[in-house]
Amino acid sequence: MNDYDYDDIKMQWRQFAFKMKEEGKGTFYNALIKKDPIHKQDNEYILEVDNHVQIDVIKPILPDLLSYIRENLKNYSVNIILEVTNNPDKEIKFMTGKDKFTELARKNPNLYTLKKLFNLDIEF
Repeated sequence: MNDYDYDDIKMQWRQFAFKMKEEGKGTFYNALIKKDPIHKQDNEYILEVDNHVQIDVIKPILPDLLSYIRENLKNYSVNIILEVTNNPDKEIKFMTGKDKFTELARKNPNLYTLKKLFNLDIEF
């Protein structure tokens, strides 16, 4: 049983996610990259999902993820638990350049002054 740290788990987690994307398993890929694993205790990690439908899709592939991580870390005591998230409001929102600027400018109105002063184009 080899020692590993949280960054090692995250790296294996992401590598497996991209492997799933290449195999056309987009739902599993999205669930893995949306949130990092949560370290619960010792060698136990939580994969948070948004709903029970995702659990039904992910459950059959979960043993493959576990095997991949265990083999690459050479630590067979790693375990992953599926849980539905308690914070659905904290979903990742993909924003355009304009959305990002508006959000930042709401926090710091001086950005509008700079945009106007330097004639900046934020619509990309």
